[in-house]
Amino acid sequence: MAPLAWAICCFLGGLLLQGGRLNPRASPSPSVPRLRLSYRDLLSANRSAIFLGPRGSMDLQTMYLDEYRDRLFLGGSDALYSLRLDQAWPDSREVLWPPQPGQREECVQKGRDPLTECANFLRVLQPYNRTHLLVCGTGAFQPTCALVTVGHRGEHVLRLESGSVESGRGRCPHEPSRPFASTFVGGELYTGLTADFLGREAMIFRSGGPRPALRSDSDQNLLHEPRFVMAARIPDNSDQDDDKVYFFFSETIPSPEGGPGHVTVSRVGRVCVNDVGGQRVLVNKWSTFLKARLVCSVPGPGGAETHFDQLEDVFLLWPKAGKSLEVYALFSTVSAVFQGFAVCVYHMVDIWEVFNGPFAHRDGPQHQWGPYGGKVPFPRPGVCPSKMTAQPGQPFGTTKDYPDEVLHFVRAHPLMFHSVRPRRGRPVLVKTPLGQQLRQIVVDRVEAEDGTYDVLFLGTDSGSVLKVIALQTGGSAEPEEVVLEELQVFKVPVPITEMEISVKRQTLYVGSRLGVARLRLHRCETYGSACAECCLARDPYCAWDGASCARYRPSPGKRRFRRQDIRHGNPAGQCLGQTQSPGTEASGQPATRVFGTEHNSTFLECLPRSPQAAVRWFLQRPEDEGPDQVKTDERVVQTEQGLLFRRLSRLDAGTYTCTTLEHGFSQTVVRLALEVIAAAELDSLFSREPRLGEPSSWGRRASAPPKAWYKDILQLTGFANLPRVDEYCERVWCRSTGAFRSRGKPGQAKGKGWAGLELGKKVKSRAQAERNRTPREVEAT
Repeated sequence: MAPLAWAICCFLGGLLLQGGRLNPRASPSPSVPRLRLSYRDLLSANRSAIFLGPRGSMDLQTMYLDEYRDRLFLGGSDALYSLRLDQAWPDSREVLWPPQPGQREECVQKGRDPLTECANFLRVLQPYNRTHLLVCGTGAFQPTCALVTVGHRGEHVLRLESGSVESGRGRCPHEPSRPFASTFVGGELYTGLTADFLGREAMIFRSGGPRPALRSDSDQNLLHEPRFVMAARIPDNSDQDDDKVYFFFSETIPSPEGGPGHVTVSRVGRVCVNDVGGQRVLVNKWSTFLKARLVCSVPGPGGAETHFDQLEDVFLLWPKAGKSLEVYALFSTVSAVFQGFAVCVYHMVDIWEVFNGPFAHRDGPQHQWGPYGGKVPFPRPGVCPSKMTAQPGQPFGTTKDYPDEVLHFVRAHPLMFHSVRPRRGRPVLVKTPLGQQLRQIVVDRVEAEDGTYDVLFLGTDSGSVLKVIALQTGGSAEPEEVVLEELQVFKVPVPITEMEISVKRQTLYVGSRLGVARLRLHRCETYGSACAECCLARDPYCAWDGASCARYRPSPGKRRFRRQDIRHGNPAGQCLGQTQSPGTEASGQPATRVFGTEHNSTFLECLPRSPQAAVRWFLQRPEDEGPDQVKTDERVVQTEQGLLFRRLSRLDAGTYTCTTLEHGFSQTVVRLALEVIAAAELDSLFSREPRLGEPSSWGRRASAPPKAWYKDILQLTGFANLPRVDEYCERVWCRSTGAFRSRGKPGQAKGKGWAGLELGKKVKSRAQAERNRTPREVEAT
């Protein structure tokens, strides 16, 4: 009866697996992640930990990573949380901070949603001093701020100071979903936001210190529907009087050519930290505000460019002493036809050069923009009062000392003529992801054996993180994209809204509406236990140390045995004495026997470790001298999971070898010896009455002949009965181990006796996967 079980397993498995996508992977895309880890994979490998709050969801709005105190602070809906970084997630503190009495009801009366808008959504978390945080929330459309005691380093304290509660207007937006950016400098809060109830009054605001509050000049309409992304203090030089706060944002402006409609552009703007406004002009208004365009585009034929105009996120990569800060910016397109994302890198020296260049000018709304050609007053509009502007007899101690002509000029010419171009003139990464959008970016600069690499972590709207490096190969201007991993951080496809990185702890903190995940930047042993697999991974964090794939650590002393090739990923030159991974040579790997029935469908499974590898199948027939590559057609189809025979022929019998080719390195994944059962032999098996004692283990009824339960199998192949397939296999094949074992020799795990059992398990596994597919997907395939 064993051959009959093998035949039906092959028949049923073939029918189920015909639903697999037909993708021969002959030319795999380099943008495909080499390793995909699911939510459960990350948890089981102890690479991820999730904190969802005591109620299962916190409606996370913002995060603040405080590595000095070893704390992670989370602002949610009506609550503030504190987590210790040096202990497990359950060690948390919580402070409830709902709206004041009556505010929630008033918010609902004004037509706002009671669940998604009429709560106190905490959106500002900034360090106030060594023991306190400044926290601001929307307050059910009445922004509120307060100080929160967090204690000294080593303490785990979280307490709202009720006496410090005050209005947060101008410091926090009214709406929880409104784009917004803030930074805390010298006891003052700098914010880019829309400060009114209706979300129309856009401004850059400074408040909270001993000086009078300062805001944008709304009369000039300097900001056009801005979408703020980031604010940060960035020193220009060693003179602290020359420090500035930079804002990164997008805005929608009238067409620059004077035509109809509006366009979206991305900007970098700045204000001086010591700006106090003018004496007669721009009183209590910014007197140093300037802005410039950030360009991120792909050059095309004939000078045409594909622009990515919507700024999504910004990450500042602070360098070692003596080097320029680098700005990593994530952009998206605003076209309804093409959806794409790009990452551009800007050097601060290039941004400074644009702000030191000509001002943009046009004589009227219908005229083209051009560089200002007249005389620029002194001190140069937009510069800070410092040693650079001081002259004998004209100290210019504050911006109130600036001549009125300087303030009039900066009010009329806030835009620079030249745009800020990225390094090498093009993006380091361009992606057109199917079914997901990129929302967040953080970067880690990693030293590897063959150089220094910037590892990009990109958060998506589907709850996953992409780990990517961009390699500059040879003299080519276009970098090579290498997607190392795709990590499904959250169980459900929820957009990632916050990301913070701790290089000291080699940890990424990923936030979504549900909560926050702690994710390790690397887990080298995941790539495999062979030198070739470790080298092919091309992960700058990992190297082969002679015994395992382990964390690479630069060593100034005597070099240890370390094998790593990030730029080329060529194990043939790194793994000495190997042309293939150990134990995978075609000549030394035994073939597993599988059975198929003539004229029926049969599936040969091959699952390579890397989706980036090209898969090739070879067939060695007994009468042939050497193997031939399998030719696919309508009858023999290569899928992502393996080789599918729609209708098996006796000539298909032989030994099949599945190999992968990646970066010129070939290795064998599996060898299968396919034996074809003739149709005539199968007919005789079906027509034979069962022997005494067999029906109780093969069928559901002791008196039923084999044909009866064979019809049951045919009925199970429909979509409605797919959940019962694994149950039937368990009852018919997997539990009938006595019948199989009696036909095999002890220890013969791959002999005739176990072949049906192994196939039954595969069918069961496939049936479980099929449960997640919709009827429409099954019908389409």
